[in-house]
Amino acid sequence: MLIKHRNFEPEVESSVFAAPTAVLVGRVSVGPRSRIMYGAILDSEGSRIEIGECTIICENAVVRGTALAGLDHPVLIGDHVFIGPHATLLGCAVEPCCYIATGVTVLHGAKIHSGAVVAVGAFVHARTVLPSEFFVPPNTIAIGDPVRLYTPDQRDALADAIKANRFAETAFGIDTGWENRIVRYKQTAEVRSKEFESHFDDEIL
Repeated sequence: MLIKHRNFEPEVESSVFAAPTAVLVGRVSVGPRSRIMYGAILDSEGSRIEIGECTIICENAVVRGTALAGLDHPVLIGDHVFIGPHATLLGCAVEPCCYIATGVTVLHGAKIHSGAVVAVGAFVHARTVLPSEFFVPPNTIAIGDPVRLYTPDQRDALADAIKANRFAETAFGIDTGWENRIVRYKQTAEVRSKEFESHFDDEIL
């Protein structure tokens, strides 16, 4: 399904297969021979999504750009990239010939250089940079530039790394302190509600 959003229509090259249950919203461009499989959602919001040549976006993946508080976070995916089922890519960049496995999450401002692998269930946090051919093991969390890997049981070290990463500022344009979680997440919901309000004017093509 192609949807006109904020006066932008998706641009899909003629050799692309986009499944009938895939949804492409707004300023989305998909290069030759790419495959957008069943249930995938590509939503540009106020930014853009660019997919290169022969890139595979598997079932139920979510790819979303965003532009809030003067911060533009497009999703830029190069040629010959594999995005596995149920992966989530938000406002990030993936260079050619990367492998993003099933259930991976990549957050705003992250950059994955060519040949890198993010294995099943792993998490690449905001503004993290993965060097070329870097391997993120399954179910680990990659944070920072230079990148450091954490496991879920490293609770205190992981919390400190996420706090230092300023995720809420990067993703939502808010700077409420880490400890003030009720206010922080109220603001988060308000920001996204305002951003998604523009979908009232969407037009199915």
